[in-house]
Amino acid sequence: MQRVVILGGGVGGTLTANLVARKLKARIGKGEAKVTVVDASGKHTYQPGYMYIAMGHQRPERLIRDERTLLDGNVDLVVDLVQKIDVEASRVELASGEALHYDQLVIATGSRIVPETMEHFDQEAHHFYTAAASAKLRKALDAFSGGKILIGIAGIPYKCPPAPLEVAFLIDSELRDRGLRDKTELQFLSPINRAFTIESVSEMATPIFEEKGIDLQLLAGIDSIEAERKVVITDAMEEYSYDLLICIPPHKGAQVVTDSGLAPKSGWVPTDRYTLQVKKMASPGTKDEDVERYPNIFALGDATDLPLSKAGSTAHFEAPIVAEGVAAAVLGRKPSGKHAVYTGKVMCFFEVGDGKGTILSFDYDHPPKPPKPNKLWHLGKIVFNKTYWQTVPKGRV
Repeated sequence: MQRVVILGGGVGGTLTANLVARKLKARIGKGEAKVTVVDASGKHTYQPGYMYIAMGHQRPERLIRDERTLLDGNVDLVVDLVQKIDVEASRVELASGEALHYDQLVIATGSRIVPETMEHFDQEAHHFYTAAASAKLRKALDAFSGGKILIGIAGIPYKCPPAPLEVAFLIDSELRDRGLRDKTELQFLSPINRAFTIESVSEMATPIFEEKGIDLQLLAGIDSIEAERKVVITDAMEEYSYDLLICIPPHKGAQVVTDSGLAPKSGWVPTDRYTLQVKKMASPGTKDEDVERYPNIFALGDATDLPLSKAGSTAHFEAPIVAEGVAAAVLGRKPSGKHAVYTGKVMCFFEVGDGKGTILSFDYDHPPKPPKPNKLWHLGKIVFNKTYWQTVPKGRV
């Protein structure tokens, strides 16, 4: 019996489980293999939809499904919290006291927001990384009648890199529709020396900030919030005031991977950029080729330390590579075919407001060349959002 255990029921974990089950269908049928997903809630949420709750275009209940309904019938689901990954014993220990032994392990534990690490965040700042926070932001926007809206970022990396820019552009459009744009100052604080991490996307986005009259400030990552004065203080010790603050909260990887010795304090799992095998923790300065890989542990999606977008679209393209690697190990062969090596492929939509959007498609060797924003790409994102449940988790696209 070959036991495949997948930690996390998000995009990466769900899709990987379904693809592995498909590849090992004959072995599973003979009782020679078993695929198990462990998820803390047993619920699958479509996180890109949270932004649309904040923008008033989505209802929270439409963004959640039972994980069981998305999994292949040959995949077992365990709803429990992972307490420890014991690499030496090839065992995952759960909060219930149960232990799952594995031959192949997939870490798809995602990322988590940690707003509590910033004083006054919950009191002063809004964000859109949970359904509840998005609904709260929506109420704040509904009540807004003019003043200064400040949009900033409290650390890199964070989930869905385009999202803060998209929100800025969408809020600008909404305020113009409501007749409030002339009464509002919109300011965007970028923590780096350009509008977006990828230069070609920044070149596309920067003129949009100018056209919309959104003040773009560079090298202005938010370090702290002074609630009484209603100002944020940046890494460069500069102050920016606000009436309504939207701040991307600090992010970390899952605590359990750090506690299990598989990741540093950040929680981002060291991962081979091509095989997606987990790398053993190494001392600073060690050459990558000298770092050992765990032959039977893989990571994907937000959980990794790869220099890629932390987004479902990344996990979407990584899952086939992990599934091929896992299946090949179970079947006693080498990974083969178009999914033998990950090329860094990512593809996602980018909203720019006014019913327009564009698309970002890139890999390790080819930066994105976003087409001029138009209504077609905006409609493409709407269609993708509506068809997600029937396509991505089940491996149909």
